[in-house]
Amino acid sequence: MSQIYARVALIGLGLIAGSMGLAMRRAGLAGEIVGTARSAETRAVALERGLVDRVTETAAEAVAGADLVVLAVPVGVMGELAAEIADHLAPGATVTDVGSVKQAVVAAVGPHVPEGVHFVPGHPLAGTEHSGPHSGFAELFRNRFTLLIAEDDTDPSAVDRLTRLWQGMGANVEVMDAPHHDLVLAVTSHTPHLIAYTMVGVADDMRRVTDQEVIKYSAAGFRDFTRIAASDPTMWRDVFLTNKEATLEILGRFTEELFALQRAIRTGDGSHLFDYFTRTRAIRRGIIEAGQDTDAPDFGRGGAKT
Repeated sequence: MSQIYARVALIGLGLIAGSMGLAMRRAGLAGEIVGTARSAETRAVALERGLVDRVTETAAEAVAGADLVVLAVPVGVMGELAAEIADHLAPGATVTDVGSVKQAVVAAVGPHVPEGVHFVPGHPLAGTEHSGPHSGFAELFRNRFTLLIAEDDTDPSAVDRLTRLWQGMGANVEVMDAPHHDLVLAVTSHTPHLIAYTMVGVADDMRRVTDQEVIKYSAAGFRDFTRIAASDPTMWRDVFLTNKEATLEILGRFTEELFALQRAIRTGDGSHLFDYFTRTRAIRRGIIEAGQDTDAPDFGRGGAKT
């Protein structure tokens, strides 16, 4: 794979940015990778692990001369960060992000992007429950999807170049608009995370089942809930505050479905339950057939770093 960007600046050096750095270095996609993070310890670990070629103390220093800038920070601070780096962006550079919400990012970052700089928001649908500079690994994006956001006035060549970068890191890339992205992710990620947090909270509150029993007797479903609920709290707080409308819409639909299932259980309506579970089982088969998971008993995680 040939070099796509001469200099990439990673603002934030956690799981996603760290994995990007390792993936880009391995495939030779960037001439130089510069990184920064608020914590001096994080910057030191990133340099030690080879996530970046060099680190800077400030974001303004990191973006100087970069032809790609990646905002890998919580959604809630992206607007502030965009304002901080605006005067230091190189003409013709592309600014992207890895946030889980897109309309809020467009609204917060877009006004600060100078004329002549391209803004192509992005969202890699990959991750683990771990965070920080120790957690990144080059294979994180392999066969996962990255969604890029393009508006009518987005430069197609900037989208194409960023697409080639993500493909070079192993990802499948699709382009969509920001409102559709936020609705899709409310279904596939945001509401499921909220449900996982809730179920783990229920177990914690239910004093008739002891902590020891919850830990010892966890079946696969609850174990998966705890894995999801261990995700970064700052990131998920910002996700729910910034994708409020879509999440509440899907949560309302979920509540309606839950009430229908409650009624079926209460009235002994076995046919309703069987038909419902048959339909949902087909979704699982579709995910496996799309290569987004395996049918192994451990959900394919046994050989992967999580």
